[in-house]
Amino acid sequence: MRQDIQKLLNAESEAIKNIPLDDSFEKALTLIHKSVHINGGKVIASGMGKAGQIASNISTTLSSTGTPAVFIHASDAQHGDLGVIQNNDILLVISNSGKTREIIELVGLAKNLVPDIPVILITGNPENELGNMADVTIFTGNPPEVCPLGLTPTTSTTAMTVIGDIIVVMMMKKINFKAEDYARRHHGGYLGHKSRIAADRDSGR
Repeated sequence: MRQDIQKLLNAESEAIKNIPLDDSFEKALTLIHKSVHINGGKVIASGMGKAGQIASNISTTLSSTGTPAVFIHASDAQHGDLGVIQNNDILLVISNSGKTREIIELVGLAKNLVPDIPVILITGNPENELGNMADVTIFTGNPPEVCPLGLTPTTSTTAMTVIGDIIVVMMMKKINFKAEDYARRHHGGYLGHKSRIAADRDSGR
């Protein structure tokens, strides 16, 4: 059993190492910074299934680290939630296949509402329809799933999560986000307490 677990750990690690490092990251960060921190918009994140859970996590983590973001369910968008999208917002969508029907429809509806809304895509298959609709495509490297059936999103979601972490951390660096900024957004719990201590230390209080 330990050998099997080690193989899984190795496969997941290799997937992360093999995420292509190109200018798509910098382009995405530049678009987010312009839309949110210069023009006053927000990130609208979306995805279906497991990708949707990752999109939701990215949006909440961005918000807590100084870049306002919300998650929109692609299906609910067609029943009124699309109204959350405003001028200067930016769309961040996740689809491993690059052809998720609900996400394709969401992008089309968003562009009908705000024609010039930028679109960032995280995907394992950039040559599909969503890739043609996106302004920037971040490629996961399309790692094989460690699922023994080759079906359950496993390794692919690991790569997506890491890409989300990169976007969050690099945005924090780009806007010079500090502990005191974090403390104002995350008051409760252990992290709130820890951030206030760090903020006091940084300010010399």
